[in-house]
Amino acid sequence: MREDVLDYTPYPKSVRLARHRTARPVVEWGHPELAGDAALLLSELATNAVLHGCVPGRLFRVRTTLHAAVLRIAVSDPRGESLPRPRAAGPDDKFGRGLLIVRTLAARWGVRERTVGKTVWCELDRTPAPASVAPPPRR
Repeated sequence: MREDVLDYTPYPKSVRLARHRTARPVVEWGHPELAGDAALLLSELATNAVLHGCVPGRLFRVRTTLHAAVLRIAVSDPRGESLPRPRAAGPDDKFGRGLLIVRTLAARWGVRERTVGKTVWCELDRTPAPASVAPPPRR
């Protein structure tokens, strides 16, 4: 298992910083094919934390974890009284599609309530490395 954790200030510029911070270790861990999706998913979760989950003076946390079969991205914020739910955004709405993107792109996602706040997480399945094919034995 590999893990990267960092706390961010609840400002929009932190979303950009967190997105880049999430993609870099995924590439370093040997999974560049997951880096783009991981950055997009993190961006959606972090944006929701900044817009809906943060309170003045409190940070939000991003934890990226590579397990044997999955890459997990989790964003924790201090507001647990309103749990996120996907909603149908109208064609002219400027907001409201983030969790729909997460639900579509991620293999799984969910919310875990904490003593203070909540953690919204999602997972991308790792694709196994292609097995090398040995040539047939010569006769």
